[in-house]
Amino acid sequence: MSELFREAFRTYSAQHARRTLDELGEYAAGRNPQGYTQADVPRLIKEVRAEKPRRRKVRSNG
Repeated sequence: MSELFREAFRTYSAQHARRTLDELGEYAAGRNPQGYTQADVPRLIKEVRAEKPRRRKVRSNG
């Protein structure tokens, strides 16, 4: 019985992941219908890093 539940959960989890990836793919396609090139990568990295809050460095009293 537990093996049946494990397999059902694996199936559910795989379907959920596939659905999420499909939704993300649709979102990405809507943001840039022409696609990205290698030249776009540095700009995209800068944009993502600018959106993230910076972490504070931990000081050690050693």
